[in-house]
Amino acid sequence: MGSRDGIARNHGHRDVPSPKVGVLLVNLGTPERCDVKAVRHYLAEFLSDQRVIELNPLLWKFILHGFILRFRPPRMVRAYRKIWMEDTDESPLRFHTRMQSDRLAGLLKQQGDKIIVQWAMRYGTPSIPDGLGQLRKLGCGRILIAALYPQYSATTTATVHDKVFECLAGLRDQPSVRTLAPYYDHPGYIEALAESVEAYLKSTPERPQVLIASYHGLPMDYVEAGDPYYCHCAKTTRLLRQRLGMDDGLLRMTFQSRMGPKQWL
Repeated sequence: MGSRDGIARNHGHRDVPSPKVGVLLVNLGTPERCDVKAVRHYLAEFLSDQRVIELNPLLWKFILHGFILRFRPPRMVRAYRKIWMEDTDESPLRFHTRMQSDRLAGLLKQQGDKIIVQWAMRYGTPSIPDGLGQLRKLGCGRILIAALYPQYSATTTATVHDKVFECLAGLRDQPSVRTLAPYYDHPGYIEALAESVEAYLKSTPERPQVLIASYHGLPMDYVEAGDPYYCHCAKTTRLLRQRLGMDDGLLRMTFQSRMGPKQWL
């Protein structure tokens, strides 16, 4: 009986190396530059996602291109200028996502060279197809998709997964893919939040009368349709209160950012 190597040579099969493990950190996205053209391009991609805007597509396309993309980008540029990092010419979200990826890669490197970390954005660059392609080129046969949203929502986590599986659908040789579960109640996450709050309290001479736990808003009809986001936010806040020894009068849960006439959290 011939060896497997012999069979591979006789039939022209390629050698199959031991696969590496890839980790793809995925965040929301950000404009490439702090100008109207870049912001308009980012908004067009973001707000064209039907997971984000659940309206009739034809009606929404008219609203998006007829009104929002004409008038909203200049206002957003003024807001971005207040936080834009001039030294690296990028938004804080892009900077911190890259730093998070680099630090995780450094920690995992201590365990050898079998785990490779890349980062991507759901909207903008580097894109999810770019990130998956890079991991595959580096020999990753197993990939963990880590959407950087502690609390699950169809508008965030689910659309990351949608894009990943859309990319996989076009591949003949697909890697094995797993997705990171929401970690809104993970002890490590709660501890990290608590340590951040405690560090702030130690640094300020006067104790605040109230602390605000502010989450991004979501249309109420999304929640009523079954999106678990509100429940996840509420549990994160409750566990953080318990860890810090605070009641709901001192640590309050709120939501920020809304768009359009709908009722939001």
